[in-house]
Amino acid sequence: MSAVLKPLEAQFEAMTPAWLAAVARLERSAYDHPWSEVNFADSINAGYRAQLLTAGLAPDAVLLGYFVAMKGLDEVHLLNITVAPAHQRQGWACVMLDALALWSRGQGARWLWLEVRVGNTRAKSIYERYGFRQMGVRRNYYPATAAGREDAIVMSFPL
Repeated sequence: MSAVLKPLEAQFEAMTPAWLAAVARLERSAYDHPWSEVNFADSINAGYRAQLLTAGLAPDAVLLGYFVAMKGLDEVHLLNITVAPAHQRQGWACVMLDALALWSRGQGARWLWLEVRVGNTRAKSIYERYGFRQMGVRRNYYPATAAGREDAIVMSFPL
């Protein structure tokens, strides 16, 4: 079992190609329908905000989580946010949302947007506690089973 890390022990750093294999492994451990390593590489190459939350120093740094966000005119769209399963329920998602909101305000954004699976009630409750509100539904947005798809709840947060 992992030790609970104190917030001051963690730091943000840019997601770089050197981290992609570790990010993809974490993604596969967290989701049934994960992003691929290529999806993360494409996000970096497109100039999206891709940040890691790590603890400790290289080469022994622990990957706590990451987020990928795309800036628009006056908004930022959160494309992916993930906390390592071993470090969930410790407040790291809110730490990353705080960092994203701070960066977004600095970019002149007025809104944060995201989609969350209808069935991901834990993430939805984190977003609601943070202040995100449901704005709509995207029907059949996410892959689900071999025979179906899952709706996405569209949520926004005013900056």
